[in-house]
Amino acid sequence: MPHPPAQSPSPLGLYIHFPWCVSKCPYCDFNSHALREDVPGRDTVPEASYLEALRRDLQQQLESQAKSLADRRVATIFMGGGTPSLFSPTAIGELIDLVRGSVGLVPGAEITLEANPGTIERGRFAEYAAAGVNRVSLGAQSFDAIALRALGRIHSPAETFTAIDELHAAGLANFNIDLMYGLPAQDEAGALRDVETAIALAPAQISHYQLTLEPGTSFAGRPPADLPSDEQTERMLAMSGARLRESGYSQYEVSAWAREGGACAHNLNYWRFGDYLGLGAGAHGKLTGPGIWRSTQPREPRRYQRDPIGGLTWQQIATDQLPFEFMLNALRLLEGFERALFETRTGLPWSSVEATVESLAGRGLLTIAVGAEPATARIQPTALGIRFLNEVLLEFLPEASESMHNG
Repeated sequence: MPHPPAQSPSPLGLYIHFPWCVSKCPYCDFNSHALREDVPGRDTVPEASYLEALRRDLQQQLESQAKSLADRRVATIFMGGGTPSLFSPTAIGELIDLVRGSVGLVPGAEITLEANPGTIERGRFAEYAAAGVNRVSLGAQSFDAIALRALGRIHSPAETFTAIDELHAAGLANFNIDLMYGLPAQDEAGALRDVETAIALAPAQISHYQLTLEPGTSFAGRPPADLPSDEQTERMLAMSGARLRESGYSQYEVSAWAREGGACAHNLNYWRFGDYLGLGAGAHGKLTGPGIWRSTQPREPRRYQRDPIGGLTWQQIATDQLPFEFMLNALRLLEGFERALFETRTGLPWSSVEATVESLAGRGLLTIAVGAEPATARIQPTALGIRFLNEVLLEFLPEASESMHNG
């Protein structure tokens, strides 16, 4: 297997995937599996066997990528899913201890646990905090009971309020609330009520996503009949954004708003094209050396547990794909990026994207703020660029850049 041999100066993150949910939501395209569908008759996660697979996975990656990971410690852990909160606080604590005792954790490392309100028993957040979790991302999605049923969610608004009370009681003030808008039968007033309810609960961050019909999901096959129009969702987004700004939240990423100091460090590392290891069924990782490498694990949980080592693959990103890969991440941030970051993280000269960036700036999709030195010039997406971000990104694909240069 090829190795990404050199050390990158970026922070090192660790993503750990937990692939099970109590039920599969009809809009979800993540690698998640309903417990009873994965193994008929089972209604609890296979904690011991999955933790053992994660242990073997981590150990193998640390050994095979030892040169790239030399003297590096994990700055952020993000436990996502699926529903990680289906695993006990004891299991989560063992996993954090495993990371601490192997690759190591930097002081004050951000450790996030994704949780759904319907899978938390009263008082357990205090146990997760005692196990080492210091940030929680709560999948509320809406505070409207009818909307939650339309989304296939198993929790009620009351369970969300109880979970957030427990977060505060456990001292976990650094938490995110996931919200969706553009829901079946939702109007602008309903979308705004959800945002105002979330603000009143004092999260550090609010993630605000539009419901989309992703290929392969139940909703894609049978879309809800009463989805809001594009004009309505545009108004929902504008009204919600104005309310969030008034309440002291700043939009730092396409779908994320945070109070000062509340931005997710793990996600910021993604958007800045940093390095991270990926553990678990279907997990991805990225390491930098001479060239940039991505890792993938098999998606199917039973296959992953049978052989968490043999299924892992590393593949180098082709040089002509690097501009697109970098921009796919960096242009999600409203602050954009400095020219030096592009050169440092990709290993490419600025000249490889300069013409494309200037063309997009000329069309009002990006801005270029000149710095004291050329390397400190900052490239940011405009409001129009954010709105048409997919079209902006396509300009950095090799065939698009070649066509532009030849034109």
